[in-house]
Amino acid sequence: MTSMPVVLLGTGLFTPKDSISNDELVHTFNQYVASFNEQNAQAIIDGSVTALSESSSAFIEKASGIKSRFVLDKTGILNPDIMAPQLPQRSNEELSIQAEIGIAAAKDALNNAEVNAADIDMVIVANSNMQRAYPAMAVEIQTALGCAGFAFDMNVACSSATFAIQMAANAIAAGSATRVLVINAEICTAHLNFRERDSHFIFGDAATAMVLVHQDLAGDTHKGFNVVDTHLWTEFSNNIRNNAGFLNRTEIDNNPLAADKLFVQNGRKVFKEVCPAVGEHIISHLHKNQIEPTNVKRFWLHQANLTMNELIAKRVLGRPATAQESPTILDTYANTSSAGSVIAMHLHHDDLQTGDLAVLSSFGAGYSIGSVLLEKR
Repeated sequence: MTSMPVVLLGTGLFTPKDSISNDELVHTFNQYVASFNEQNAQAIIDGSVTALSESSSAFIEKASGIKSRFVLDKTGILNPDIMAPQLPQRSNEELSIQAEIGIAAAKDALNNAEVNAADIDMVIVANSNMQRAYPAMAVEIQTALGCAGFAFDMNVACSSATFAIQMAANAIAAGSATRVLVINAEICTAHLNFRERDSHFIFGDAATAMVLVHQDLAGDTHKGFNVVDTHLWTEFSNNIRNNAGFLNRTEIDNNPLAADKLFVQNGRKVFKEVCPAVGEHIISHLHKNQIEPTNVKRFWLHQANLTMNELIAKRVLGRPATAQESPTILDTYANTSSAGSVIAMHLHHDDLQTGDLAVLSSFGAGYSIGSVLLEKR
């Protein structure tokens, strides 16, 4: 097993102060359902409108394993007349909200890595959704932190973190960067339809950051992880989609409130197709590096659905994974898209010993799958 000359030296996390429980979310949703059904009572009787069904906390936890989620704005989401986060518009001269939470996570990661912002010479912001098309969020953060070099945004949906790690590691190995800051600043509640029963509970907000450096700059401590190898895969699928974009305004029959302008998925197909694909992806990655899955101490999997992660881990290990082997954070954070697996890593790595192997894996729309093989220093 030969590692790349790259060390993932530190991680950081920003968690919003407000959290919404399933009970709170369901209360608002069911208020909306009652109002909708009452307003459309005659049409429902006539058969021209389908009555909406209520949600429940038991349904949410059984379907996903989610019990609560952190959000940037609780009031708007829990208002049955709004049911969306309300984030005040900022002027072009003010720091954008996405940059703000990304910077908070970045400062935590820089502190944990003991690296100065001025020594960073490459910044990547990798998210499911960007607040704007341009200027790049990464350049705004680079300037605000005082980083050197260059910065850019990228998007591979929920797999953005692992894809960005490969970009960072390749740049360091090639000599085009020495210290790279990767940020996943996810405001997922802003692209979630809180009036859709099958998905209104899925997402939360959070931001993560990682500092990757050339091994010669990592110092002699046991801090961080050696990046052994990365492995990426994509295949086009319509089963997870978000059609919001600048071309919407050019569409003749444009409906800015259409469901597919927000997050939409065919959950059953995603479950059926993604689980085996991720399992095989991780197994092939480990075999490529002549590593038996049972020799891996930790799997930080994408935090989208508890049952999916249980099935993937079982496929890889040949048996159910323990909570220590495959830690879960989606019960309290919900799905935070690209940030999820990094949150799991950030919160569940202190017990690993030098030489222990771990896999950071993310998967989602695209379809896309990324895995990073790490060795504790």
